[in-house]
Amino acid sequence: MRPTHAPADHPAIKPGKTGILIANLGTPDGYDYWSMRRYLCEFLSDRRVIDIARWKWQPLLQGIILTKRPFSSGKNYKLIWNEEANESPLMTITKSQTKALAELAHEEWGDQVMVDFCMRYGNPSTQDVLDRMVNAGCRRIVFLPLYPQYAAPTSATANDQLFRALMKQTWQPSVRTCDPYCDRPDYIKALADSVRQTLGDRKPAKLVASYHGMPKRYLMQGDPYHCQCQKTSRLLKEELGWEDGIIDTTFQSVFGREEWLRPYTVEHVAELARQGHTDIAVISPAFAADCIETLEEINGEIRESFEEAGGHNFTYIPCLNDDPAHIRVMLEVIRENIHGWVR
Repeated sequence: MRPTHAPADHPAIKPGKTGILIANLGTPDGYDYWSMRRYLCEFLSDRRVIDIARWKWQPLLQGIILTKRPFSSGKNYKLIWNEEANESPLMTITKSQTKALAELAHEEWGDQVMVDFCMRYGNPSTQDVLDRMVNAGCRRIVFLPLYPQYAAPTSATANDQLFRALMKQTWQPSVRTCDPYCDRPDYIKALADSVRQTLGDRKPAKLVASYHGMPKRYLMQGDPYHCQCQKTSRLLKEELGWEDGIIDTTFQSVFGREEWLRPYTVEHVAELARQGHTDIAVISPAFAADCIETLEEINGEIRESFEEAGGHNFTYIPCLNDDPAHIRVMLEVIRENIHGWVR
């Protein structure tokens, strides 16, 4: 619409809205070589993820790594690919989460809000979705990275990408970024309920809480991720009412030669089996949606490590995904951050 008292040739301005934008890690467009190469190049070129000097890292990345790794990663993605929708499970789940969140948000705030999602790497890009929201009239954005625990290579790089996208806007919207929700009572209860729903009355010898790994030096530099993971595990144990020592916190997806946060999940589950703990369950509280790291790595490499060491009963507890309790957690986080922007 044309602003009141503006001349007839004034550009039309969309009525103001508040955007709710959730962000996940990302996914390749396909499991073929070139789709995988594009995705891995963007991901592994992020200085938040790999902070080696570019003159050292890029020749190695563009040469050996991106020549070989797209083939192996593509094979792993093919094992879990949603062939019907021709997309990765992460994409399918994120779409479902967005749809469910939008329904609740519109019930509460009506047409005052617009809900969408973006990916840090791959499509839909943060830039494209932000542009779409601004063009639709969003003058305010609540940005929720879907990482319960804060880490520089996850939450921070998602924020970085949003800020870079804002730099290209002529009329920048106001933005609020959400804090991590690793210790929220509703999130912890949702995790505990997912354990109960999967295991029923059975209590495994060990529940392994496997979080995505990170170089140990990030912790020494002040990144709170390790501490927040430990807190989530402790609160989960308390919510379940289980005794000390039954939940182990471990870290997966180690990359490169330097030391990462320990213990490593793939080694730890094998050691549990050798110690006689042949009945375990694994949960991934750092992932808001099942993805390659859970569906293939945990149910593939990590399960095999456990069974080859003598383990018998391995149960994977799915991520919260689009469970209604998880969507309500997202809505509550949004509600706390949208205060004053909507009626």
